[in-house]
Amino acid sequence: MNILYISYDGMTDPLGQSQVIPYLKYLSGCGHHITVLSAEKRQNFNRNAHTVSRLLNEKAITWQYIRYSARPPVFSTIWDVYKLKSKALKLHRHKTFDIVHCRSYIAALAGLYLKRKAKLKFVFDMRGFWADERIDGGLWNLKNPVYKTIYTYFKNKEKEFIKSADYIVVLTEKARKIVADWQIKISNAPVAVIPCCVDTELFSPQSVNADKISEKQRQLGIQASWKIITYLGSLGTWYMPDEMMAFYKMLQQQKPEYRFMFITYDEPSAVYKLAAKQGVAPDRLIIVKASREEVPLLLSITDIALFFIKPVFSKKASSPTKQAELMSMGVPVICNDGIGDTTEIILQNKAGAVIMNFTPEAYTGIINAVDKLCELNKEHIRNAAERYFSLEKGGEIYNKIYMHLKDVK
Repeated sequence: MNILYISYDGMTDPLGQSQVIPYLKYLSGCGHHITVLSAEKRQNFNRNAHTVSRLLNEKAITWQYIRYSARPPVFSTIWDVYKLKSKALKLHRHKTFDIVHCRSYIAALAGLYLKRKAKLKFVFDMRGFWADERIDGGLWNLKNPVYKTIYTYFKNKEKEFIKSADYIVVLTEKARKIVADWQIKISNAPVAVIPCCVDTELFSPQSVNADKISEKQRQLGIQASWKIITYLGSLGTWYMPDEMMAFYKMLQQQKPEYRFMFITYDEPSAVYKLAAKQGVAPDRLIIVKASREEVPLLLSITDIALFFIKPVFSKKASSPTKQAELMSMGVPVICNDGIGDTTEIILQNKAGAVIMNFTPEAYTGIINAVDKLCELNKEHIRNAAERYFSLEKGGEIYNKIYMHLKDVK
């Protein structure tokens, strides 16, 4: 089938390279003719365009893009939506697409326009609850009438997307149930669950050389007697760095052999500031910037991982990429309840522990069990990741969606 895939995330962004391109390559391998239309940020484009172009050309995927507009707020996005609509319609006139597949809400504005204009099948790949994420993350303040108007606009558009979609994709089973409630009286489109997946070949213990692990430990000054608890990713918006550092403070007091490693592009000064706030000495921390390709090596020297995410409404639809990457490396996980299907996946597969509230008593319960958690079967955790998060599984579901729509008149 001839597919137009629209993403407001750039293919030269890290997310585009980890969560979009692998699926497109898989679907191209299934015989679909893929054109991807994305919004590219200048710095990432200048750095990564050659690599991305090569990856897509290898699978005969056509790449078209607009330049992402950063300023002024609101008006820049309106301008980008106009450019996406115009470019999508122009591409359709040249290629005659069967399906327009839209990643999240901004892309869906262009996709719904094209569906109505050209009578295409419309896949609403909603990912999370985008408008609610902006409220829960503090990005939009409903006390500001401008943001209240924007929020109302997108919640109404959300209903339109659901009503008009020929197929809907969400990240979690919890989101599927919520969307099913929303669908009553407005839509009977099928809903599929595809979590944020991981390249299980890259994120594999077998992909990491033992000598490189020893060398990396020497570079970072990690002593043989230490145990490493790791946080992977950025610290802003929906994450809870203060609570994570408070947890680590209690952990190091009871078990001083543990050091806290941050694999993040955030500035080290931000991490040291968090530590000082909680009374954690700088020499207890290891802070590393790493490319995606370097992350598996760093996770190979990790005994256990930690992440806390704000347990707000929008996060019921969230599937943390970091969870997939950690489990694919066989790393046990400590996280909090209220985030998509994370609790069920971790507890049912004995892949770590879940904290139910952010109190010293709750922290103590996990800390008392932390050494046993570090001894959980890594192969078992890895196998669970392959069942839930493999790119192949996600790609198979997308292919089934396309084939289903091919048969629907």
